[in-house]
Amino acid sequence: MSALPSALDARLAPYGPLVLRLGLAAVMVAHALLKLLVLGLPGTAAFFEAHGFPGWTAYPVFAAELAGGALLALGVWARWVSLALVPVLLGAVAVHWPNGWMFVAPHGGWEYPAFLAVALVAQACLGGGAGVVRPAAGSRGSPTSGGRQPPG
Repeated sequence: MSALPSALDARLAPYGPLVLRLGLAAVMVAHALLKLLVLGLPGTAAFFEAHGFPGWTAYPVFAAELAGGALLALGVWARWVSLALVPVLLGAVAVHWPNGWMFVAPHGGWEYPAFLAVALVAQACLGGGAGVVRPAAGSRGSPTSGGRQPPG
């Protein structure tokens, strides 16, 4: 009986990072689309300015969220993309900091973007999990794998 849980764990282990990666991808794409389709990029720039950020930063933040979310969904460079998105979420923490801890506070608190930043760091530590884009045959590692691949 004791061999069953470890065998089951070994088979399911790659799916934990996959589920995390797909969840993070969905959140990143949803936030990018909110900026584009609901607020509009000029409206997002005005929001950024109202919170002390240069308005032009709305455009690279939108691009980072959209491209980062798409790359995470595909499993391309999952570790590096996760790390690259952390500063975006830390910026969101800064915006929501004055509102307090809980995201249900008026104008949203900072715990939700802080959790997403921590989840991105966890994703970077775990790697992409199942379903990532792997290096071509004969390659000895890639940013998606987090290091060298065994031969064969």
